[in-house]
Amino acid sequence: MVNNQIVNSKWFRHVGYGFGDMSSSMFWKVFSYYLPFFYSNIFGLSLKDAGIILLVTRIWDAVSDPMMGILADRTQTRWGKYRPYLLFVAPLFSIAGILLFTTPDWGYTAKLVWAYATYILMMTVYTGINVPYGAMLGVMTADSQEKTVYSSFRMFFAYGGSFLALFLWEPLCNALGGYNTPQGWFWAMVVIAAACFVLFICCFLLTKEELKTVSTVSIGSDFKALLSNKPWWILIGAALCFNLFCTVRGATVAYYFADIIPAGAQLAIGRWSFLFYAGLFLAIGEVSNMIGVALCVPLAARFGKKTTFIAVNIALCILSVLFFFIPVSQTGFWLMLLAQILISMLTGVMSPLVWSMYADVSDYAEQKYKTASTGLIFSSSSMAQKFGGAIGGSAALWLLAACGYISNPQTISNLQTGEAFTQPDSALLCLRCLMSFIPAAVSIIAVLVVSFYPLTTARMKEIDAQLKIQRNEKM
Repeated sequence: MVNNQIVNSKWFRHVGYGFGDMSSSMFWKVFSYYLPFFYSNIFGLSLKDAGIILLVTRIWDAVSDPMMGILADRTQTRWGKYRPYLLFVAPLFSIAGILLFTTPDWGYTAKLVWAYATYILMMTVYTGINVPYGAMLGVMTADSQEKTVYSSFRMFFAYGGSFLALFLWEPLCNALGGYNTPQGWFWAMVVIAAACFVLFICCFLLTKEELKTVSTVSIGSDFKALLSNKPWWILIGAALCFNLFCTVRGATVAYYFADIIPAGAQLAIGRWSFLFYAGLFLAIGEVSNMIGVALCVPLAARFGKKTTFIAVNIALCILSVLFFFIPVSQTGFWLMLLAQILISMLTGVMSPLVWSMYADVSDYAEQKYKTASTGLIFSSSSMAQKFGGAIGGSAALWLLAACGYISNPQTISNLQTGEAFTQPDSALLCLRCLMSFIPAAVSIIAVLVVSFYPLTTARMKEIDAQLKIQRNEKM
């Protein structure tokens, strides 16, 4: 076991807590950005079936979040309420990831059943470890500022893990069997899964629950208050749009680079050049997300959360539209990378901003309905955002299928003649729209939805003042 002096060090606890989301994010980003491509182009499913799997499984993942939150709230062990899940679920977490990227040599129907079973298993296990991990923040310290520090470490390590997984994914596949082979994807996931297991065990060893709480909340009354919470409904719609934006673009990148960016495309800097590939494009986006996170606090403090949300989405719309007109050329590759950096910085601002707005919704609920339902609000909000991911990933695949995208070009007879394969023009146009006009439209919808959001900076000052009185009366 880890020395008590290390565990009692705040810095080690901060880092240890960060390791947990580093592990989760490595898996989540690979699933979000590469799993659709894996199912259609490596595993061998049709785009229609792959889209249905993504939708059904992500809906189950979303629905299971509140259930896991209720279960974890009522767990009591010598290690605490939430921390033991890190220890006991970590091995299942890694095994499920490996099974998900296993391609059995079976017939189509059997493989389809395998895909459903392994993805549902993976998302169930993911919920089983990630929901308790997130809830740990509430019992690791009673100090509000210290919670902010823990959250900052969590966000930093999350984006760091995403960067590593995305940057290394294609090189790992190539080194361990080939990017276009099931073996390459399987062994690449073995490497990532092993790293995720170690990170969650380190998270368990280096953290500690300081507070002991017992749930006495009436689930029924809290659900009733939640359904009556107008700002929550508005923010759900806006956040769902944000997740749609990210998922549609993210799920399209692997296809975009496979069929629009020429194989072996290079980014040149003087005498130097390096490969321009999907993993690099996505990994640089993760680094840019980290810059956006740093900008979130000063922007929200200066302009207010609602105004910042609207301004960021307008900027996302403009940049997304411009992306459509970037040419596929040496200069165009740099412009694509610049657009990715700017878009990712803006989505980096959005991520903590949305969760901060949910905290305001929680305070509004406590002030208006006289009930503290933070856990329910956050888990149900996570559920709604996952619905956005489910719809976004599935819709992207179905649109490609409707536009004639060919997911298994190796089966086309003209490849036997040595002719270069090219997707139909309709499919290529669809790919370009999925990276530009479609996300832009989603951003505009988000702006329209959040324009009705009532919790402005001035309104929150009133609520905070009223809450202080309410809480003092209870003491």
